[in-house]
Amino acid sequence: MTKTDKEAGGASTVDPFRLHARRWWGLAAIALSQLMITLDTTIVTIALPAAQQDLGMSDANRQWVVTAYTLAFGGLLLLGGRIADRMGRKRTLITGVVGFAVVSGLGGVAQSGWMLIAARAGQGMFAALLAPSTLALLMTMFPVQAERAKAIGIYTAVLTAGGGLGLVGGGLITSYLDWRWCMYVNIPIAVLATFGAIATLPDPPGRADARMDVFGAITGCGGITALVYGFSEAGERGWHSERVAVSLTVAAVFLIVFVILQARLRNPLLPLRIVTNRNRGTAFGTVALATLGLFGVFLFLTYQLQAVMGYSAVKTGVALLPLVAMNVTGATQVSSRLLPKLPPRMLIVPGLLAAAVSLGILTQLTPDSSYAAVILPAEMLLGLGIGTLFVPTVAVATSGVDPHDAGVASATVNTAQQVGASIGTALLNTIAAGATATYLAGNHHGTDVLRDATVHGYAVAATWALGIMLGTAVLVAVFITADPRKAAAQKPAVPAGAASER
Repeated sequence: MTKTDKEAGGASTVDPFRLHARRWWGLAAIALSQLMITLDTTIVTIALPAAQQDLGMSDANRQWVVTAYTLAFGGLLLLGGRIADRMGRKRTLITGVVGFAVVSGLGGVAQSGWMLIAARAGQGMFAALLAPSTLALLMTMFPVQAERAKAIGIYTAVLTAGGGLGLVGGGLITSYLDWRWCMYVNIPIAVLATFGAIATLPDPPGRADARMDVFGAITGCGGITALVYGFSEAGERGWHSERVAVSLTVAAVFLIVFVILQARLRNPLLPLRIVTNRNRGTAFGTVALATLGLFGVFLFLTYQLQAVMGYSAVKTGVALLPLVAMNVTGATQVSSRLLPKLPPRMLIVPGLLAAAVSLGILTQLTPDSSYAAVILPAEMLLGLGIGTLFVPTVAVATSGVDPHDAGVASATVNTAQQVGASIGTALLNTIAAGATATYLAGNHHGTDVLRDATVHGYAVAATWALGIMLGTAVLVAVFITADPRKAAAQKPAVPAGAASER
């Protein structure tokens, strides 16, 4: 018996796959699958101006290239988690990866704006299918707290690095090749991820008793879709728009009905026990609110560098890389190392406070702000803070969940993140636009008044994001008391044959 076997309680009590070195190669396959999703989020945004011109899209329709993906992804994630539980997570992940590659290819050969928009909706649909399986498989493969923290750190680093690669890669591809290659790039990644998943991932069987909650899917997915759509439209049309009011009303009705159904159904789409737990519920909220602030500010920094400071697309991507680098550092070198030693909130709260300090710096943003003196330290603090808090937050959000609920719990993490990103972009953009309009109304003179007003809007939005981060820090300090280290120490060894993870 090896030392590892003894530490785990004996070879007869541990699934051999969990002790096998293949699990780290399996993590690589999972990370590649997730990379497609995060890479696609930013790379298409950078390529959008070129795609719009090539396909003759109007300014009103171009937003749907982004919104179609967001709506499909955020709206179908919970259903994707339940499908993963029923079909089996390995085959669901592979199906999602292959489907994502196929529709990416269709988007690359698009001959019209609506063909590209349809392909983006397809990408969101398959992303919703594969995303819940990635985190659920990771939790299955790394049951030991110390290794799980390291694995989550790597997973988070890849997720964040994908955004950075998308920024730089999108600029390079658009400048030196063609915007269509921003869609084609997913195909070789999908090939590697598919063969890697087939060769290395465990294949836990699906659950035939995991029934599809059709009404839950309609009301839950419909409610999330209407919510995301409403906030997205608010950025373009304003909060007083009739379309926004109708969307948010529909969202409220659907989500209320969804909650009632989930409380009464025998096989709900989202068992309320997953989110009504105080620690997990706060963790899901933290994921949404932290992502809200990150994505909103990320957008403003992009426009500050390009529209105000005159940076090219490639230079902007490079200028934002320190944010990505510090995010990776926070996830892999801070949280992953300290989580086995500290309660999660001792990492989450400082992470939120570091992000708040960053946003405090950005409230002082002006058209003449220096990159080195203002933007660089702000983005480094923001990256470090979000990277530090995300790993322990995911650990709390997925701790104490029954194995048969792992897919849904994973989907809920991704849903919180996606909805937070969508709402953050729309909400902070609307706040910035309102502040800009107010500034212009009171300042009619000056050659650079529009430039000044635009940056003033960014600073006001950063102030709101600052308040959100501070409020979230208070919520975490009060409500998150869980410590997955203690739960892992108290958990009995799994009897031989009890775990069907292979």
